[in-house]
Amino acid sequence: MAQINLDTLRERIRSMDFERGTPEQIALWREDVAEARANLVIEDMTPTGDEDAMFAMMLDEGVPPSLMPSIILGLYKPGTHQIAA
Repeated sequence: MAQINLDTLRERIRSMDFERGTPEQIALWREDVAEARANLVIEDMTPTGDEDAMFAMMLDEGVPPSLMPSIILGLYKPGTHQIAA
């Protein structure tokens, strides 16, 4: 994945209409994401610093982990690593 523009991504996420998590849910999601990341490291698929920052920012914005993949796929142009206009 190319360098991620977190400011642009955060702006786009803030404009989306979805049910954001409560502080309690987000705390649990952080634990789940940390566990998933640890499993990726074990499998030698360590996320980049940019990827870690992107997922942390998404959690900061209350994005449920189950929604993260569809947001990412919906925002990035296939094959370009750029956020779609």
